[in-house]
Amino acid sequence: MKWLVLLGLVAFSECIVKIPLRRVKTMRNTVSGKNMLNNFLKEHAYRLSQISFRGSNLTTLPLRNIMDVSILGGWCPTEPSWCSTTRRRFRHLLSSTFRSTNVNCRITYESGRIKGKVVHDTVRIGDLVSTDQLFGLSIEEYGFQGLPFDGILGLNYPNISCPGVIPVFDNLMKQGAVAEPVFAFYLNKSKQEGSVVMFGGVDQRYYEGELNWIPLIKLGSWTIHMDRISMRREVIACSDGCEAIVDTGTSAIRGPRRLINNIQKLIGAKPRGSQYCVSCSAVNTLPSIIFTINSISYTVPGRAYILKDSRGRCYSTFKEHTVSSSTETWILGDVFLRMYFTVFDRGNDRIGLAQAV
Repeated sequence: MKWLVLLGLVAFSECIVKIPLRRVKTMRNTVSGKNMLNNFLKEHAYRLSQISFRGSNLTTLPLRNIMDVSILGGWCPTEPSWCSTTRRRFRHLLSSTFRSTNVNCRITYESGRIKGKVVHDTVRIGDLVSTDQLFGLSIEEYGFQGLPFDGILGLNYPNISCPGVIPVFDNLMKQGAVAEPVFAFYLNKSKQEGSVVMFGGVDQRYYEGELNWIPLIKLGSWTIHMDRISMRREVIACSDGCEAIVDTGTSAIRGPRRLINNIQKLIGAKPRGSQYCVSCSAVNTLPSIIFTINSISYTVPGRAYILKDSRGRCYSTFKEHTVSSSTETWILGDVFLRMYFTVFDRGNDRIGLAQAV
């Protein structure tokens, strides 16, 4: 899901910052983005279960789901970028703390690309403030026309940002603005309201049982080891183990073409234009697909991996990816994350998964 920022955030250094997300009508099926320091925090022993949630110290921010893709990169548009009256642009000439650089920046996404320059300014997310923040100021965009969001806030590691640019969350950690070096997502399975992203800790009301922790296999990327993918007790992919990227910037579950085509065949999905569709009446009878990670099974039922478009057609959310890798790689996007509350732990380079409520 892609979530459009509508209002400001308020954060407190000793509490969890919880931000509600709101789903709206799907515009397109997929857009991929990368959700895309801290050595001193690794010496700090902490337990997420001890972080309290204090509603009195919480200000929430509605976000809109656009195209079923959560994108939380690191750029914002400036004038005359995107000649549209519907977008809010960063008017840098009105900022007394703005400083430009001579560094140009280009970022390519699966859905488009941007070209701009790296600049400095104070970035405020409500009362959560990152001073002297470097970010990409977009001057030209390609492929994002007709989309209502104003920019992209990336939550990946610094190594995939523009050279020399420390992402906002890294600066917030360094400046002590968040209580713990973690952020987490709860994506509501069906309702327009109720989805949440939180910074600095986790709220246990959004998941059941315990968080299962999975170490990253590639530092600097939210990549984990996956044991296998199975259906009806038969392994259908990742038979020898594989890599899985956990990405809120991807709506679908993506994998290698050959294996994706086999899954479409197994669930009876037929090509229809750019989609693979099934009969809507058959959705509840489709088999669950099980992703085994760190010896724990994560089930995704048919009603989760089949979505309905604006024309009333039910389509498969298994998609071919464009990842260039010598190993079998999968991307676990929002289809998977709607089922499982997800914690991104920068302090310990790991991901936590638990059954979402």
